[in-house]
Amino acid sequence: MNKKIGKHTVRLESKPRIISVTSVVGPKEGEGNLKDYFDIILRDDLNGKESFEKAESDMMYTAVLESIKKARLTEEQIDFLLAGDLLNQLTSSSFAARGMNIPFLGLYGACSTMTESLGVAAMIMDGGFANYVVAATSSHFAAAERQFRYPLEFGNQRPPTAQWTVTGAGAMVLGKEGNYPYITHVTIGKVKDYGINDPNNMGAAMAPAAVSTIYQHFNDTKRTPNYYDLIVTGDLGKYGKEITEKLLKEYGYNIRENYIDCGEEIFDCETQGTNAGGSGCGCSAVVYTGYIYKNMLSGKFKRVLLISTGALLSTTSSLQGESIPGIAHAVSIEYGKIGEKK
Repeated sequence: MNKKIGKHTVRLESKPRIISVTSVVGPKEGEGNLKDYFDIILRDDLNGKESFEKAESDMMYTAVLESIKKARLTEEQIDFLLAGDLLNQLTSSSFAARGMNIPFLGLYGACSTMTESLGVAAMIMDGGFANYVVAATSSHFAAAERQFRYPLEFGNQRPPTAQWTVTGAGAMVLGKEGNYPYITHVTIGKVKDYGINDPNNMGAAMAPAAVSTIYQHFNDTKRTPNYYDLIVTGDLGKYGKEITEKLLKEYGYNIRENYIDCGEEIFDCETQGTNAGGSGCGCSAVVYTGYIYKNMLSGKFKRVLLISTGALLSTTSSLQGESIPGIAHAVSIEYGKIGEKK
C-alpha cells in the first residue's frame, strides 16, 4: 500500500501513539507564560555542571529517561532513540546517548529537529521496524549564543528581531497501543531561502519554509485550517509569525483564529526581555510536551498540526556571507476515537 499522499506527505496507517512525554526547562522558561506545564524546572542554567554544554546534555538525558520511566518501560525495550540539538556534531544528544543502552540515530534540522525526529520516529513505527521509539531534542541559550553569535561575556546588544534560544529538552516515547494522542500524517518540508542573511532575524529566515510546508500539508491532505483546533509553529517568534500569517493568507489560507507560535507563547517578551520571543530546538519540544500534550489529554485540543521550523546556518556560512536557508516539517497529531468528528 502506498502511504504517500500528494507530494510531501505520508499517511500513517498504524497511528503511532505518543505514550509519554517529559519537558525539562531552564529557570527563565520556568518563569514564563507556560511555567505551570513543565515537568522539571532547573534552578540555574548550569544545572550543577561545569559548562552550559554539559548542562544541556544532562537535560536531554533526563528528559529521555524520565519519559521511558513514565511509560513503564526499560531502556532495553526502546528500539531506537532519535535525537538532535544545535551544537556542533550533535554533542548534546550524542553525549546523552552514550549513557544509555539504546541504539541511537542523530538528526540535525536546526530548530526543526523536534518534528523531524518525531516524524521519522513515527514512520519507523508505521513501517513495522520498532515497537518503541523515543524522539527528543534540546537547546540551551548560553551554548547556542556561544556557537552562533557571541559569548555571553561580550554583552552585545540584541536587536528587536532577535529571539531568545530556549533552554529546554523534550522527549516523547512512541508506542503502538493505548488511549494516547496519535500521529496521523507527516509532511516533510523543502529547504527555502529568500535571501535573509541577518542571524538576528531568524523568524524572517524561517517563515517561508513554514509557509511552504503548511501550504503543502493542506494541499496534500485536502484539509483546511479549521480542521485543526491548533496550528502551531515552532519558533518563528513575533515577526516570523506575522510573516507566516500574511503569506498563507495570500495563498488562500487564513490561520489566524487557531494559530500560535511556541516562540511567542513561552516567554512574556516584555517583562522577560526576550525581544521577538523564543527559538531553538527546545522551544517546540517543551511547548508540545508541556502545554499542548497536557491539554490534548484533558480534551481541550483534539487535533493539532505541529510545525517545527529551522534555520540551517552555521558560523562558517554566515562569516562567508551566505544567506540563511530555512526548513520546516509538520506532524499531525490527534486525540480521541480514530475517525471521531470534531
